[in-house]
Amino acid sequence: MPIEEYIKDSLKDSLKDSFKKRRGGFEIVVDILSAAMEGAKKTEIVYKANLNFKRAGNYLAYLEEKRLIENTGSVYRTTEKGQDFLLDYQKLKDRLK
Repeated sequence: MPIEEYIKDSLKDSLKDSFKKRRGGFEIVVDILSAAMEGAKKTEIVYKANLNFKRAGNYLAYLEEKRLIENTGSVYRTTEKGQDFLLDYQKLKDRLK
């Protein structure tokens, strides 16, 4: 499945059945980036994004690698690139409504 179809399908699903179905990785990334906008410790991100510590650690490492989030000591903060990602996500979500 091409990435464009995957994104389109996952956005549709998240809008229609966001509380009925499991979240996909895309939604989890959005939740993490949103939780870290003003800076947050890992524990805060775990609770706000509704994840366990192991899963949050995996996502945080991935997001750091992609430079969507940065870790300064014990605080994670969404980068400018991460904020752009959230804006693009919101635009796509709005178009599918």
